[in-house]
Amino acid sequence: MALPSSSSSSSLKPEQMKGLLFPFILVTSLFFFWGFVHNLDPILIPHLRKAFTLSFLQSSLVDSAVFIAYFAMALPAGFVMRKYGYKSGILLGLLLFGLGCLLFIPAANTRAYALFLGALFIIASGLTFLETAANPYAALLGPKESSTQRLNLAQSFNGLAVVLAPIIGGKFILSGTNLTDAQKAAMTPQALDAYLAGEAATVKGPYLILGLIILVVALIFAFTKLPEIKEEAEDGRESSFAHAFRHKHLIWAVVAQFFYVGAQVCVTSFFINIAMKAAHIDEKVASEYLGYGYGIAFVAGRFAGTFFMKYISPNKLLAIYAVINIVLSAVAIVSSGMITVYALIGVGFFMSIMFPTIFSLGIQGLGADTKIGSSLIIMSIVGGALLPPIMAQISDITHNIQNGYIIPLVCFIVILFFGWKGYRPAKA
Repeated sequence: MALPSSSSSSSLKPEQMKGLLFPFILVTSLFFFWGFVHNLDPILIPHLRKAFTLSFLQSSLVDSAVFIAYFAMALPAGFVMRKYGYKSGILLGLLLFGLGCLLFIPAANTRAYALFLGALFIIASGLTFLETAANPYAALLGPKESSTQRLNLAQSFNGLAVVLAPIIGGKFILSGTNLTDAQKAAMTPQALDAYLAGEAATVKGPYLILGLIILVVALIFAFTKLPEIKEEAEDGRESSFAHAFRHKHLIWAVVAQFFYVGAQVCVTSFFINIAMKAAHIDEKVASEYLGYGYGIAFVAGRFAGTFFMKYISPNKLLAIYAVINIVLSAVAIVSSGMITVYALIGVGFFMSIMFPTIFSLGIQGLGADTKIGSSLIIMSIVGGALLPPIMAQISDITHNIQNGYIIPLVCFIVILFFGWKGYRPAKA
């Protein structure tokens, strides 16, 4: 999930502009890595639900562990960056990322679900540092006039991960074997235990490889000389949270982003489950629809949205896309068969512009409050921790995962209001 940078300018000196290609390539790789591990979560949720025989509510704690970390670590990450610089923040983020991946091995060996959740929290804590550092650093790592182009290029690798992670994760993590309750009951305790242990163990190889790659990347960063960049102050006025909250449109942006991230996580995290239930397709096939279908639709939506914004104002396009997603969410709830899957793929296309658009509209006109406003919007990512369990609870109570998609539908109604009225800059 890539964040737009603020409009602060770079203080790089002309002599520092030389030799920036390799540092930029390194920083850009981070966009792919955090996008990849984020988009393994929709694979983990149905997989761990099966391996630990969890309810939908219990499996939704995967999202809670990840996005609570964003809420908890956003301000500490900003503090580390301001005090010790971007490189220190990136190194700390990579070490936490790699450590969390390696913890999947003891979690699988002991088959302790709580340890899996702890490992995910550590990974997400590292991602918070990486996202807080890499977004502004990629934008500032070169001439100011091409900062937007650099950031968009870096973010495109995040989109590539949206496509590849479900496909690779589905191939190496999902076994394709789903036993019914009757089949499990007919097994001996030893055979059932062996089956569940085998399911839990499939995560070890992929996360071991990913963890080692991340630690190697951390070593490369440690021995690479990165230019330290300081952002120039926008004006002399001192900012504060109290003053930032005087901006009414910022408050609405925080609310809208909370519901957007909640909607996105709800849609992707339970995609495989709803595809298996509504369309009666295998979990591996469902993971391919998540990657090739939803993933490519999401990436295509970003390019299409950028084109449409040349002719339609961002807030209007946001409102139009919200209306379409309200309709598509309703279709996903009441339909059956592949229509449900195609509706959710469509949701991915029209969701693609929402995060950066809400973000950019929310920080407009904040002046010296821009950095605090940005931090508040980042903290609203906690919606990804709180809304999926509500969706899961509805699914458990009604015994139908499709009914849970009322939560994304409500989220898109809130986003519609933001694009219609809430975006307008005004002080409360």
